[in-house]
Amino acid sequence: MAGQGGVRMVYVLLDGVGDLPSPDLGGRTPLEAARTPAMDAMARAGALGDAITVGRGIAPESDIAVFNMLGYTFGPEYPGRGVVEAIGAGVGFEDGDLALRGNFATLGGGTEIADRRAGRSVGREDAEGIAREIEEGARLSDARASATIAPTVGHRVSVRIRVDGEALGPDITNTDPAYERVGGMGVAREGAGPMRIAESRALADTAGARLAARLVNDLDRESRRIMAASGINARRRARGEKGLDCILLRDAGCARPDVRPIGEVHSLSFACIVEMPVEVGIAQALGMAPYEAGGPADYAKKADVAARALGSHNVVYVHLKGPDEFGHDGDARGKARSIEEIDSGFFAPLLGRIGGAAVAVSADHSTPCVARGHSDDPVPVMVSGPMVRPDAAARMTEAEARAGSLGRLAGHEVLKIALSMAGSGTA
Repeated sequence: MAGQGGVRMVYVLLDGVGDLPSPDLGGRTPLEAARTPAMDAMARAGALGDAITVGRGIAPESDIAVFNMLGYTFGPEYPGRGVVEAIGAGVGFEDGDLALRGNFATLGGGTEIADRRAGRSVGREDAEGIAREIEEGARLSDARASATIAPTVGHRVSVRIRVDGEALGPDITNTDPAYERVGGMGVAREGAGPMRIAESRALADTAGARLAARLVNDLDRESRRIMAASGINARRRARGEKGLDCILLRDAGCARPDVRPIGEVHSLSFACIVEMPVEVGIAQALGMAPYEAGGPADYAKKADVAARALGSHNVVYVHLKGPDEFGHDGDARGKARSIEEIDSGFFAPLLGRIGGAAVAVSADHSTPCVARGHSDDPVPVMVSGPMVRPDAAARMTEAEARAGSLGRLAGHEVLKIALSMAGSGTA
């Protein structure tokens, strides 16, 4: 029921918004360079700090980072992004299956990777067509095994491997060389020079892990064979598009996350506006009420839906993808424009519709344009609203966040602190 505990708050994570000074922006970050009058108004009425979303020295993937920013921490028992995306993609995952996150990617010759995301240009028809070819044509070395290839958004794929009558083990390495497995988490790996498809290896001396690694390598080999002969790729190349030459696999898992629903944790009602499979899977696992609000850039619709959802829920969690992809592409100007579009398209109309509700804004991780990938840099945190005691901040930027009154936080603390401030004006 809305208003329970005196809390009404919209909690927004701007995917990958944190950054470092960019030479393309005269030494400013995209948040500093962007014109953001709505966010500036929130900063003047709020308090700032910053957060290490998962841990020092960890450049996290989005799944574990979002869990942390929603107040959940995991150890080695973390089930992995593959499972979370499988849940969000609706592939019918059951404990004992092996679930993995995949990327359609382009090869430059042999196993050398030319583009980990196939130019970010993967239409639904091509993705589904080549996925069906792989499902129908792949010959795995265990006759009991089958693979489900479920394209989700763009280059992204959810993969499930099932063996009738046997449970697989999650303790295997990735074929995607850009990420490594650390304590169940996927962590971005720093690397230089060409990348090549890696062979999956068992990390545990168990029959389930050995079989899982073998089947992943089977699927990698077979999918490359099928994709090389596919008429879909012939047509893509004739159109000047990059080939779908392989599926890079990472973040294996074999069991659903064992978590307490977020509404029970806080004794509040939670809704969410999310689109990407990983965020959908997290929201489902945590028991949030989902609201549909158009595509990733339908900011005005998201603002409208969030305001309406706040009428029947205490907290509305909104995940906005925009800035992250520009960070991966190294496009600092594009990232600044994306932030401006979110400010004018989402925050400006939202503020005019939510009355005395609080707004908390942060990110799941930093994606510096100069690094073209996730980093362990802290992310800004802003909590704004009539119950919040303002500090001296004038804008939500990395520098002002470092100087803010909230100080340096751990990611899993942010939501609890924001809810406390939204309800009582204190942390």
